Amino acid sequence: MASIVDDVSEASQVEDVLEKCRAVFPEWRLLSDDDFLFDGPKGFSSFTMAIRCRVQGVDPPAVLYRELAGKENAILDFATERDVFLLLGDHGIAARCLHYDETCRIEAFYDGRTLTRHDLTDPDILKGIAVELHRFHQLEPDGLPKETFFELLHHKWAPLAGAVLRDQRHLFPSEEQAMCDELVEILSDETAAKVQRCLPSSPLLFSHNDTYHGNVMLLSSGEIRLLDFEFSCLNHPAFDFANLFAETAIRHGHSDPPHFSIAEPEYTRSDIETLVGHYLGCGDLVGVERDREFLRLVDETEDLIMLSDYMYAMAAIPLAVEPMQKIRFIPYAHARWTRFSANYLNQFGKR
Repeated sequence: MASIVDDVSEASQVEDVLEKCRAVFPEWRLLSDDDFLFDGPKGFSSFTMAIRCRVQGVDPPAVLYRELAGKENAILDFATERDVFLLLGDHGIAARCLHYDETCRIEAFYDGRTLTRHDLTDPDILKGIAVELHRFHQLEPDGLPKETFFELLHHKWAPLAGAVLRDQRHLFPSEEQAMCDELVEILSDETAAKVQRCLPSSPLLFSHNDTYHGNVMLLSSGEIRLLDFEFSCLNHPAFDFANLFAETAIRHGHSDPPHFSIAEPEYTRSDIETLVGHYLGCGDLVGVERDREFLRLVDETEDLIMLSDYMYAMAAIPLAVEPMQKIRFIPYAHARWTRFSANYLNQFGKR
């Protein structure tokens, strides 16, 4: 099979995905396995794979397959998440949906590349991101939970993380078991209260909530598109700016365990100002009102950056038992939790 496949388990996954796609797309049933190329699998918390057909004139020529079954970390219920994704597709924000059922979603394939952290110093790319986020924030999907993103995160992810830290810690090496003891604090109501203290009093909007550079694509046409909307719900829109820049500190893909490192973030206040300036340029505020909104969003973005560490620490813990990526998730969660705790202490003291 012509594919990027490293082991037997991945080969089996490829076979399953291709079988599903053939059931959906009649023209694919006439082709052999060697007529397809596979990119992946990828995904931090959900399995995704790109499939491209070598044969010209086949419809569709390429797709992105996303596994939905077993998504215990879903922020929205299945029906709401489906409706949100279809709405985003109708507005040209998400890729066109080709198939949606309880096991998977198959999307039209984007021709391009995901961004790197270095792209976030390019003013043209920041403008493209700002335009897409502004379009996103203007939507008001029906059926969204009244709870905000960080409330939902605590209520939905803390039980999953707790089951790992308390009941499955014996599966990890001794040094990671010690980290589990420290990570238990992330589950507490006191930590949830700290997170709420970090949030501004500004209005809530429909937000993406997972805007790190790997979830943004630069298309071959030069356009910018957002990806991965599984965490989308009500939140303070400045977190979408903050999460984008916070993730410039993370280095994945190291060959040696724990396969990641955390460096100094690669952004400046000027980069944030560029993004926010382009974002407000999509609206109709002018003069003093615009200046006031500009300063508010820039300040809120800087204040909310620490919450990216909290979010990904909480998200990583349930993935530690059966990781989808080559990464030690307990050390990853511990490193990010430590950063959040230190930044919180620096900003708020011991309150």
